[in-house]
Amino acid sequence: MKRKTLGLVHTSATLVPVFQQLCKTKLPDVDVFNIADDSLIKDVIRAGELTPLTARRVGQHIASAAEAGADYILVTCSSIGRAVEAAAVQSKVPVLRVDQPMADQAVQTGKRIGVIATLPTTLEPTADLIQRRAQKAGRHVELTSRLCEGAFDALMSGDAVKHDTMVAAALKELSAKVDVIVLAQASMARVVDGLSAENKRIPILASPPLAVDYLATVL
Repeated sequence: MKRKTLGLVHTSATLVPVFQQLCKTKLPDVDVFNIADDSLIKDVIRAGELTPLTARRVGQHIASAAEAGADYILVTCSSIGRAVEAAAVQSKVPVLRVDQPMADQAVQTGKRIGVIATLPTTLEPTADLIQRRAQKAGRHVELTSRLCEGAFDALMSGDAVKHDTMVAAALKELSAKVDVIVLAQASMARVVDGLSAENKRIPILASPPLAVDYLATVL
C-alpha cells in the first residue's frame, strides 16, 4: 500500500516542531511536509480580521500543498479558519481546519464551554465554529469567552513567562464556571502542562493533539 502524505500549512514557524513531534508519534507511517507563512497571521492581526486578500492567499497555499502531492491537508491556525473552510470546498483533496476535532469534542463533553484566546482574531472564529458544530450535533451549548489581552504580544516579544502567567490565571478563573475549556490557539497548550492537578479538574482541550488523533483515524 502506498504511503499517505500529509501537507501542513502553518502561519507560524514555531508550530512546525510541535506538529512534527505529534505526527512522528501518532502518524508514523505518514509522510509529512510543511508550508509556513507567518505573513498570513500578521495580516490578520494588522487588519483585525481575515480579509478577502488573505483568505485568497490561504487558498493558494492549500492548492500548493495539493499540487505538492498531499493526500490530506491540515491548516494549523484558527484565525484563518473561515478561509480554510472556503478553500476546502474547492480543494481536490480533503482539508481540515485544526480546531474542528477540538470543537466537536467540546460539544460532546459539556454544555458550558469556556473559550480562551490571546488574540481577538482567534476568539471569534473559534466561538463561531463551536456554535456551528453544536448546531450540527443537535446540542445546545453556552459559551463563555476570555481574551488574555497582551499575552500574545508578550509571547512574540520573547516574554513567555508573562504569557503563561496570564493564560494560567484565565484558565483557573474559567475552570470554576464551565464544564470544559477550549484553547483557541495552539501556542497556549504548553501552559496546561504547568498547571496543578487542582486547576485541571475539568477537561482542557488543545487543538494540535486532537487534530492529529483525528487524522490518524482517516489516514
